[in-house]
Amino acid sequence: MKINIYSRKQRWKLWLAAFAAIIVMATLWYSGSLVKNISNDERAKAKLWAEAVKRRAKLVQETARLFSMIEEDERKKANIWAQAMLSIVQSESEDLTFYASVLESNTTIPVIITYEDGSVWTYRNLEREDPDSVYIQQELERIKAEKKPITLTNTEFGEKIVYVLYYDDSRIYRKLQDILKDLVDSFISETVINSASVPVIYTDSSQTHIIAKGNIDTLRYKNDLELIGDMRSENEPFAIEINAGERNYIFYKNSYLVRQLRYFPVVQLTIIGLFLIVSYFLFSTSRRAEQNLVWAGMSKETAHQLGTPLSSLSGWVEILKVNGVDESITSEIEKDLERLQTIAERFSKVGSVPEIKPVPVRSTLLETLKYMEPRTGKGITYSFNDLLQSDPAIPLSKPLFSWVIENLTRNAADAMEGKGSIRVEIGEAGRRIYIDITDTGKGVPKGMRKQIFQPGFTTKKRGWGLGLSLVKRIIVNYHSGKVFVKWSEPGQGTTFRILLPKK
Repeated sequence: MKINIYSRKQRWKLWLAAFAAIIVMATLWYSGSLVKNISNDERAKAKLWAEAVKRRAKLVQETARLFSMIEEDERKKANIWAQAMLSIVQSESEDLTFYASVLESNTTIPVIITYEDGSVWTYRNLEREDPDSVYIQQELERIKAEKKPITLTNTEFGEKIVYVLYYDDSRIYRKLQDILKDLVDSFISETVINSASVPVIYTDSSQTHIIAKGNIDTLRYKNDLELIGDMRSENEPFAIEINAGERNYIFYKNSYLVRQLRYFPVVQLTIIGLFLIVSYFLFSTSRRAEQNLVWAGMSKETAHQLGTPLSSLSGWVEILKVNGVDESITSEIEKDLERLQTIAERFSKVGSVPEIKPVPVRSTLLETLKYMEPRTGKGITYSFNDLLQSDPAIPLSKPLFSWVIENLTRNAADAMEGKGSIRVEIGEAGRRIYIDITDTGKGVPKGMRKQIFQPGFTTKKRGWGLGLSLVKRIIVNYHSGKVFVKWSEPGQGTTFRILLPKK
């Protein structure tokens, strides 16, 4: 049976769909596993990086604390130096060796001592070896702006004298401060531009202002707060304290590579799916065009082949009339010739663009049913239910429309094996005219309701499988309508519905 080819085709589709589903699931599983492994590796790198940053931050913090201790130590040294200086000045008899050694030991801390009125008393360790008064005054003003002075009191000859000690950071300490600044800058720079490619932002203590950032596409965010909120949603920030009492925060999240890999399988399968869909659509369109060419060619050739013998037969009928053959015989022959001529005309119209013009649909339907009723057997009864208020003229090719009705009624008669009833109903459905043809035959299984319109599909042992495919081609392609199985029950019958546009 020709039905087998469509059953096999359906099974092939199911197998291909199952195979495609297996491929998709395997791809997603493997890609997901790969992404998970890479993500875990990246996350481990990020955690390792975060721990390294914390340790470096602690190192910087300890260095800053050490420098703070050095600064305090230098302040004490400056104070001791000033006290030694005063002791030497006010001492007259005692041994000054100790104080002199203290004074000589200060070779790095710049010191300027002034009287209470601001005039310079003495100085030591300035940048210039032989400074003039202008330079000393400039240095004094600079140190005043940067350091808090030390006030010293001395009594000479019963008179209280106030000295003010101004000191600056030693050369060594300033170099250490420059090193600390470079260390902090390097820490921030290497934190935001890291070898692990971790997206990082470095914020102030309020977590609202970004001091530095790296490996981040800022165009995706409207403002800093949105960026900070997005990064907080992935990982909690950790605090670092470089300068005493000043706490900053570092935010980080998964690298851009991990986020890309997460969506890669979906994007890849989507592209492949679109490619397959477009390819299938183009292939189906090409195949349909080829089928249309075959239909048109076969129909035209059939009409052409029928034309020659029909002309010859018409001539022979005229000869029979002249020779006095019984008129009832020649009359029946002429009816069959007319029928053959109609068939040839139908094939000719199928193979070309048919003429579509307004035709009264109810009259045409009744005319075709009247023709088919005596030709489908005495055991089949016909009933007609007219729900139209008038006989509207709709765009039709009358020969092709009649052919559709003949095919459907003939198929109904075959399904009932010569005994049953055919009920035809016509009515309106919105902007369309519907025609229902119902039989009391064997019915159509649900799995075959779409296949029955395919070329070559038949359940008959000697059928060609072209009738319903012609019906669909005529209704859909030439009349812009629809034809389908509206209802069917095994052993009870089938209803075919035709929908035709009014305009």
